[in-house]
Amino acid sequence: MRDARSILLVKLNIKPGQIKKLHDAGYKFLEDLKEASPLSLSKGVSVQEALSIIRQIKNDKLPSASLTSIIKRETYAIPTFCNGIDKLLGGKGVTLGKIVEFCGIPGIGKTQMGIQLSINVQIPRNLFGPEGEAVYIDTEGSFIIQRVAEIANGTIARLNETVEGSPFNLETILSRIYYFRIHDYIQLNALIKNMDEFLNEHPMVKLIVIDSIAFHFRTELDLSVRTRVLQMIAQKLEDIAESFELAVVLMNQMTTKFGGNSGPDNTTLTPALGDVLSEACSDRVLLFRRDEERFAHLFKSATKPELQITSVQFQIIKDGIRDCPLPSDPGQ
Repeated sequence: MRDARSILLVKLNIKPGQIKKLHDAGYKFLEDLKEASPLSLSKGVSVQEALSIIRQIKNDKLPSASLTSIIKRETYAIPTFCNGIDKLLGGKGVTLGKIVEFCGIPGIGKTQMGIQLSINVQIPRNLFGPEGEAVYIDTEGSFIIQRVAEIANGTIARLNETVEGSPFNLETILSRIYYFRIHDYIQLNALIKNMDEFLNEHPMVKLIVIDSIAFHFRTELDLSVRTRVLQMIAQKLEDIAESFELAVVLMNQMTTKFGGNSGPDNTTLTPALGDVLSEACSDRVLLFRRDEERFAHLFKSATKPELQITSVQFQIIKDGIRDCPLPSDPGQ
């Protein structure tokens, strides 16, 4: 057994939002938790959360199989085909078992990212891919099959450069993406609530994309109803990601926030839906444009807070998401 002092909290079965709270309160290793009382721990999380975490540690619920599973998830992460963004997300892309959010203004590339990931999740394991299938939940009607075909062909060409005779072909790629068109938040909630049955019938699914999570919640929906439904969806997505060892990627829109520390007349753009989904996400990535160039900024991470000051450049070409040949500094 490894020294408890060297085991990071991220290796435990603790929610990303709780891990961030614990980090902020000074708890980073398993040994820190073993010496903590529920009262002292509740300075970082709620009393109920503290009791649950203490119970997990006291019962020694850290089997070697869970560590092996985590290593496996990280090994077969879903690449974005932009090395800079992959590094922001931990080195290899979107990790299985986690929820990741990409947010940004219309036209910045959220749907392109979702399509690219839905194709890349199918990369064979001999090329260090997850070799899985994808569920694409389209709330806006922005999923265009012609664009999927373009990105798929670009991916096939890229893989053929790596391994001669790649088993990838357009028909196979399209058959491994399960598409759902959602027209209101009630349909979305019902689909997520009953997703277990679909996943049991399709065990190769390793990615769920929701594009976008905010679209049907930005109407004149009662705030309490919206919050309650979003909390149910977030909790269910967390359970699905963990139980089925798959990645969930949420595309989110931006909204205008008024006031704040800069005065009541100041306005800023911020991710929609507030912090309702924040705790469920292990990483939140802002996609933005400056001087006609595209950048990705990691503005929230439960496991990699040291990277939150980092922005990387990316581009969208006919073949999909790619690195920029001449990256530039986005400034502060």
